[in-house]
Amino acid sequence: MNTTYIIVITALLVLVILGAILLAPVFARRKRTERLQDHFGPEYDHTVQTMGGEKKAQTELDERQKHVDALDIRPLSVSERGRYLADWPAVQSKFVDEPGQAIVDADRLIIEVMQLRNYPVSDFEQRAADLSVNYPALVTNYRAAREIAIKNEHLEADTEELRQAMIYYRSLFDELLEIEPVVA
Repeated sequence: MNTTYIIVITALLVLVILGAILLAPVFARRKRTERLQDHFGPEYDHTVQTMGGEKKAQTELDERQKHVDALDIRPLSVSERGRYLADWPAVQSKFVDEPGQAIVDADRLIIEVMQLRNYPVSDFEQRAADLSVNYPALVTNYRAAREIAIKNEHLEADTEELRQAMIYYRSLFDELLEIEPVVA
């Protein structure tokens, strides 16, 4: 091999290594974006829109994950789960005669279960953010149910909207009551 080939090969190797070094952060960002989009689904897009940009949204979603990891969320005991499973039919049956009150009661049950499982419950937006970590597919419905509940408070929600809110609450309620494996 002559000197020219060695120089050309060395230059190409240097370019490949520099390219890999320069592109590594791009690939890492893309991988992070894909991971967050896969995990959070529509909540990812909601957060991007709310935060005003992808970078801020990704930081927010990572912070949510850290926050929820620090909460020591616990599953319900069998007896707690049984109690709430028994409470739901009463709330649901109330819908026939008092749909507005049934929505209030459904929201109250969600909050009780969340509190029992160690979620902070004082602020709706924080509840929704915390739920988005473990229940990303349901948080959009939870927000929609909350909007209907607010309309209900102002006596502006129609029966169909209240019915939809009840369905949204029920799906989240069912997920919150699932018995999770206890890690020893």
